[in-house]
Amino acid sequence: MAVVAVLVRKPLEQVSGLLRRRFHRTAPAALQVTVREAINQGMDEELERDEKVFLLGEEVAQYDGAYKVSRGLWKKYGDKRIIDTPISEMGFAGIAVGAAMAGLRPICEFMTFNFSMQAIDQVINSAAKTYYMSGVAAQHSQCFAAWYGHCPGLKVVSPWSSEDAKGLIKSAIRDNNPVVVLENELMYGVPFELPSEAQSKDFLIPIGKAKIERQGTHVTIVAHSRPVGHCLEAATVLSKEGIECEVINLRTIRPMDIETIEGSVMKTNHLVTVEGGWPQFGVGAEICARIMEGPAFNFLDAPAVRVTGADVPMPYAKILEDNSVPQVKDIIFAIKKTLNI
Repeated sequence: MAVVAVLVRKPLEQVSGLLRRRFHRTAPAALQVTVREAINQGMDEELERDEKVFLLGEEVAQYDGAYKVSRGLWKKYGDKRIIDTPISEMGFAGIAVGAAMAGLRPICEFMTFNFSMQAIDQVINSAAKTYYMSGVAAQHSQCFAAWYGHCPGLKVVSPWSSEDAKGLIKSAIRDNNPVVVLENELMYGVPFELPSEAQSKDFLIPIGKAKIERQGTHVTIVAHSRPVGHCLEAATVLSKEGIECEVINLRTIRPMDIETIEGSVMKTNHLVTVEGGWPQFGVGAEICARIMEGPAFNFLDAPAVRVTGADVPMPYAKILEDNSVPQVKDIIFAIKKTLNI
């Protein structure tokens, strides 16, 4: 009987397995939720979970938000936690930052994020940098070249020498377009020899044209503003070792003179960019991308290398500050890295 039972059970198990394979349940359909509803759910759940969470912004309460993202939250949590503000982005963003410093969990909503530009000082100089503040350096020392260079409609220049400063400020004044002149405060007291042509009242430097400050054959170094001087110092040091660097002073961030950079890279086959700004989405990143996308890419014998400021707000202590911005030694290291020396 045992043998018979096994024989009977085995075909039944095979049939059962076949049925399971053929008639298995399909996965339930995913719930369709709009982005608006998902954000609303997320805020609702966090408001319910933590009494320190609150929402503030224009029309977020009684009107349920301009785009109805906060629908129903005011009725559920009341005036103390869902707060309508005046049309003052700088003001209520500052309130949110201060509340967060005091231990609360604010959700600061801008009616449209285009209006966040009205509060950019609170977002960047207060929210992003407060943890790092032991003096004023974090709020007073930053490079805005990438910020302004990102925006269509602006021309952006960044002088290094006295010649640059005079020629570019005159061109900016005469230009019919809005021109942002990024002056480095540390350069104001630095003396330069002013060529005779630059002493003329008619002297202008064309916006959108870079200058090759030093000819070279082994590597192209591209910089703007104060780091140009560091690049020239590094080039002088390396020339004693037989390495000839071509140093390009960008002068203009937007429109960028990519043709001059491409011509140099095609000659030297190596590229190093140097800037005082932060690395992410910086001027050097743009240069590297443009070289990669253009005809000079096939001339590169090694990957391009960026030398940038450290990815932190500027520290106050002198020794930390020196280690947060590119120094001559950093440029020399990057050049030797790209040349595999």
